[in-house]
Amino acid sequence: MLECVGALTGSPWIYAVVALSVLFDVFLPLLPSGVLVITAATAAAAAGSGTGRVPQDVPDILLLMLCAATASVLGDLVAYRLARRGGARLDRAIARSRRLTSAQERLGAALARGGGVLFVIARFAPAGRSIVSLGAGTAHRTVREFLPWSALAGVAWAGYSVGLGYFGGQWLGATWLATGVSVFALFAAGAGAAFLVRRPREQPAG
Repeated sequence: MLECVGALTGSPWIYAVVALSVLFDVFLPLLPSGVLVITAATAAAAAGSGTGRVPQDVPDILLLMLCAATASVLGDLVAYRLARRGGARLDRAIARSRRLTSAQERLGAALARGGGVLFVIARFAPAGRSIVSLGAGTAHRTVREFLPWSALAGVAWAGYSVGLGYFGGQWLGATWLATGVSVFALFAAGAGAAFLVRRPREQPAG
């Protein structure tokens, strides 16, 4: 499997695979979109080593980030639109999930206070992107409320993931060790984000 992924990073198809993975992981959070982005960025670190000549078989770092960020926002919008138009049936499904209901309440409170930092933090938490996008749709938040924060979250996540892979590759070399260390850092950020998303619920009111 590692050989297949390594071969893919040297192909122009890496951009399409990354974009599709990021696009659909809002519905299937188990898709390894973050791992793919980091792996491709680690390979791109080879372009910054050696004589300064850019190899032909490594991803372009800026194009990779653009693909990941754009796909993230598009996936959020698709989930948001589907949830917004889902009707009573989807509302009942959301109501049966304590996690989605709680996230919807916190999202509404954050937007009411004029802030949407929850969008950005939740993008790093496991399944947080799905919960926030679906919650915004079922709560019938406007596109003007949703889209700017979704875009900021997508850019922040893509920049962080690409940066981890690229600078990890610069530090440790474009190797699987660098990829593993960067993936661990991504998971650590996800654990921290999950804690922050849950924290307001655990604090007493007032």
